[in-house]
Formats: sequence, C-alpha cells, structure tokens
Amino acid sequence: MSVRYTLARPVEVSGVGLRTGERRRARLVPGDAGVVFVSGGVEIAAVAENVVDATLATTLGSGTARVALVEHLLAAIVASGLDSVRVEVDGDEVPILDGCSLGWLGALSTAGRSALPGPGRAWTVREPVRVQRGESWAELRPSAALELDVAVDFPHPSIGVQRWSGAPMAVFGSDLAWARTFGFQTDAERLTALGIVRGASLQNTLVFGEAGPLNPSGLRAADEVVRHKALDALGDLALVPGAPRVRLVANRGGHALHHALLRAAAPVIVPA
Repeated sequence: MSVRYTLARPVEVSGVGLRTGERRRARLVPGDAGVVFVSGGVEIAAVAENVVDATLATTLGSGTARVALVEHLLAAIVASGLDSVRVEVDGDEVPILDGCSLGWLGALSTAGRSALPGPGRAWTVREPVRVQRGESWAELRPSAALELDVAVDFPHPSIGVQRWSGAPMAVFGSDLAWARTFGFQTDAERLTALGIVRGASLQNTLVFGEAGPLNPSGLRAADEVVRHKALDALGDLALVPGAPRVRLVANRGGHALHHALLRAAAPVIVPA
C-alpha cells in the first residue's frame, strides 16, 4: 500500500513573476487536502476543473482569485512523491525562478517529507482518450506506471522535430527538471504588448533568435525544448489528484491541449 506524504516543514521561495515582472513569494507549508494554492485568502485546489486560462502557462482560479504559472511547481510536487502541499502566494502568480523546476525541487528537498495517515491515491483511465486540434493531438492510455511520449515540431533551425519518451518519475531531476521555458524573439513584441511577459528575461527564459538561442550559456541540451514540454505535461497531469498511472502521448501539444484532454478523460478516470 502506498503512503501519502506532505512537507515536513514550511519553506519559502521568492523571485520575479513572469507576467507582472514584480517580486512574488510562495510559502509552501504542510497540508492534508491535496495541493491547494492560496491567493488573497482564497483557496484554489490544484484540480483540472479550476483551470481558467492556458495562455503560455496554466492558471488556476476560484471566483476572482487567480494563480498563474503553477505547472513547474506542480511537476516538482508530483515528482517528489508529495500528495498534499499548501502554497500561499503573494499576488496572482508564483515566481518563474529560472524558468524550470530545479528551484522548486530544491525547496521541496529542503522542506523534507512527512507521512500522512491513510493510503496513497493513484488514477488511470479505463480506456484510451484522444483529443485533436489541427495537427496537434494528445492521447491518454491506461498504464501500470506513468509514461510520457512527447514530440514537438518547430520550423526553427535550432529546434525542428524533437521527441522525448520515458518514465518521468524516475528521471525527473536528471532529465527534465532543468529544461527551461522557451520563446521566440519574433513573438516578444506581441507578447509584451499583451502584458503577459513583463518579467521574461534571458535569466528565466530560453529565447530563440533567427540564428539560435540568445542566452549567453546557450542550450542545456540539444533537445531542451521537448524536455520542457514533457515537464509541462507532467505538471498538467498533476491536476488530477493522486499518482498518475497513464501513458500520455502528445504531438505538438501544449497547456490548452493537455487541459482539453483531461476534460475529455474525466468520465473514464478511475482509481488505480
């Protein structure tokens, strides 16, 4: 029988918010009610039903309260084997940190784990579910353990077609957690005008110019883009409470497609 875990002690993380560019703080504390974000005193459960926006990131909401960019933290939480964490956020987004999950993994490791009463939870689907939007599609299949098979295809000389397939729970820290969120210099002006990337910089975003990455350190791996897509997919799957035991196959996916898949799968999600 699996064990439920929460944090052993509180830990605090702060940094720039990707959307606002303002300083943001997240205090992670022990809990016993799944993963719950708290913004302005409003509790927002980290469940698929509470997704209110998927523009560049996953945003959760309840009433007028919002918390954006939750996926990198959620990926770190599920990869750390945690069932319940309370995340108290200043403002309406968690910090972007350096654009990946490494900072969150470090914070969770510092906080440690503590067992909770009662058995752990897991989920699967009783039959395959597929959604498609143009050339983008994603599918959930039953599996004895979590597997990801993620592919991207960007018409850029530094990206092109990339694929990552594997068991993310076993290799998250070594293979995925360091892969950064990314974007393109050609989109920067439009996104800045929309007011949703005021905090983006080469310190927290992998930015591709015409010839390649603009970041002085370059790529952390030739396929860093698809590895980040796999990281994002894990964070979005964490919006179903419990350990996922499914195989996710996604081609040209993203947050909106992941959330559409979870909505379509809701009627066939069962305990595993």
